[in-house]
Amino acid sequence: MVKIPSKNNQSTVENEKRTSFRAAAIQMASGPSVSANLEEAARLIEQAVSQEAELVVLPEYFCIMGMKDTDKIAVREQPGDGPIQQFLSDTAKRLGIWLVGGSVPLASPVSGKVYNSCLVYADNGEQVARYDKIHLFGLQLGNECYAEEKTIEAGNKVVTVNSPFGRIGLSICYDLRFPELFRMMNNVDIILAPAAFTAITGKAHWEVLVRARAVENMAYVIAPGQGGYHVSGRETNGDSMIVDPWGVVMERLPRGPGAVIAKLDLGYQSSLRTNLPALNHRILQYQY
Repeated sequence: MVKIPSKNNQSTVENEKRTSFRAAAIQMASGPSVSANLEEAARLIEQAVSQEAELVVLPEYFCIMGMKDTDKIAVREQPGDGPIQQFLSDTAKRLGIWLVGGSVPLASPVSGKVYNSCLVYADNGEQVARYDKIHLFGLQLGNECYAEEKTIEAGNKVVTVNSPFGRIGLSICYDLRFPELFRMMNNVDIILAPAAFTAITGKAHWEVLVRARAVENMAYVIAPGQGGYHVSGRETNGDSMIVDPWGVVMERLPRGPGAVIAKLDLGYQSSLRTNLPALNHRILQYQY
């Protein structure tokens, strides 16, 4: 079972915040086999850790990209129990890193649906945050047709978590199109945006959305994606990247599996926010 830490643990984490560290966005081309995907994820995580990454973020659906949308329902897990969550917990503890499962299918009370949940694990293996994807993707464009609401139960809570790397805001994929979500995070240091963007929408909008969220929130954005052709015939955009608070793409990986690694400097971020205090100049507030 995966343990949820006490508030005291979270306070200690916040007090240990440091100003510079290396982070990694893992890119995959996951398939229908959970065990094979976890094996590949482990390889790529270790590759990132060998390059001194301390915060590692996996893409959306890292554990399964099925032959059909309902395949994820068959491998859903109860919160805090199951091989996918155990893998994340064990790997974080074994390697001494903070590890983010971009999305994991968790059981929902609605028959035939799951929550698409981003799970964060501290370096002791404890789960410290869970975010259920709020905005569900729908597209009808040529041969592309997606309707996540048929298999996913939407979340309804904005989630942030304190960490040694600053305050982190959680999102998943399609959330990038809804800037009010990120404003409600209230001045986070880092935004996580694990994704499985389609090739057609990704080519048009992925980079501009990721960079826009970085610029308007003056936050680092770690955006790992699925990138390549999948057994099901689906093609995902890839182009995993890490973007700084000025909107500069620090590192990226266009296609195929790998790890995008960059050094994040919260001192640099602080200086930007001091010199351009746009976050303090906000007048209008979103109502969600």
